[in-house]
Amino acid sequence: MAEIIVGLDIGTTKIACFVGKKNEHGKIEILSMGKSESLGVMRGMVSNIEKTVQSIKVAVDEAQQRVEGELTIRVVNVGIAGQHIKSLQHRGIHTRDQVDSEISQKDINALVEDMYKLVMQPGEAIITVLPQEYIIDNEQGIKDPIGMLGRRLEANFHIITGQVGASLNISKCVEKAGLEVKEIILEPIASADAVLSDEEKEAGVVLVDIGGGTTDVAIFHEGIIRHTAVIPFGGNVITEDIKEGCTIMKRQAEMLKMKFGSALASESQENEVVCIPGLRGREPKEITIRNLASIIQARMEEIVDLIHYEILNSGYSKKLIGGIVVTGGGSQLKHITQLFEYITGMDTRIGYPTEHLANNNHIENLTSPMYSTGIGLVLKGFEALEKKGVTPEAASSGAVKTHSVKNRGSFFDNIVKRSSDWFKEEE
Repeated sequence: MAEIIVGLDIGTTKIACFVGKKNEHGKIEILSMGKSESLGVMRGMVSNIEKTVQSIKVAVDEAQQRVEGELTIRVVNVGIAGQHIKSLQHRGIHTRDQVDSEISQKDINALVEDMYKLVMQPGEAIITVLPQEYIIDNEQGIKDPIGMLGRRLEANFHIITGQVGASLNISKCVEKAGLEVKEIILEPIASADAVLSDEEKEAGVVLVDIGGGTTDVAIFHEGIIRHTAVIPFGGNVITEDIKEGCTIMKRQAEMLKMKFGSALASESQENEVVCIPGLRGREPKEITIRNLASIIQARMEEIVDLIHYEILNSGYSKKLIGGIVVTGGGSQLKHITQLFEYITGMDTRIGYPTEHLANNNHIENLTSPMYSTGIGLVLKGFEALEKKGVTPEAASSGAVKTHSVKNRGSFFDNIVKRSSDWFKEEE
């Protein structure tokens, strides 16, 4: 049996578990998927441990039933998001002892490990270190230094930081659900892997993942990630606006948004009316589609303005030939691409997670934009295996387990080790 990777997307509205393997053509086959309503997460962060644990168990059990007898889901790659996520640029230097030997992955690993030792603000820790360009003996713009000769190896890094508590809570929820966390991965980076082509990343593109609680932004240029940001608004805030504006129940507001919602009021007919049943024999409420679209457009304009600010702030706004790719559950809103193009002046398309998926996936609605992050987490798992030089092989214990080696001294090693000790003390 080929190597298996599990991705666990702990979102604000849903928790989804994906079990995937690579086929002989290098494409990802999703063997199983489980989904549950997320009850303990707000704006991408865990707000109730027990409810989140229950939701994780439901999603994982559903995925487990589809592969019953073949595998046991044990080790997972988990996504992280939330307003606490920040990014910064830093340059690292590694002086080599042997000038006549080729630069190897070991040298690059030493450079990356040094970045994990940077001193952060109290309560913050480094989640991910992403190398950008390398510099060898002052020769700049090198993308892959392996095999080259030189004494002084430098690199520009994109470093992503987050609150220690937020990551500890995610780890605790996963462990309480009887699972083990292999890697914690930033969600927009996972989504980008699932929906963007290498050509788009090279040309310059903005990935916008509109989730339930947050909107994640990742900007790529020349194949390198240049800027990341998390905006603390998503689909849920639009639902709340509809609920308040139309004075209806939240459940009814969500159904209205999904069935009749539009990001452009001008595209809606004035004479179209939706009838909402009244409470306990009260008169039904009539809502015009135009009024509904006006409420949605007002909030969506605010979200797109914030995204546009991040694009301008990155310094790459004039270099993004690939435009904007919108994914996530919120991207399913009608006329959303037109609103993005109107506000930003950039070409926009909807991103579907089909870029690396095999065509023979039998699971219903798997190509929906709402599953971009989950499928991306599986892809990142395989990417980690390849970086560490692990070849796909049979899992001798019949367990779903990755073999990636984590960076020594990394955020994940230190924090999860500490959290494991705390849990033992509690017990």
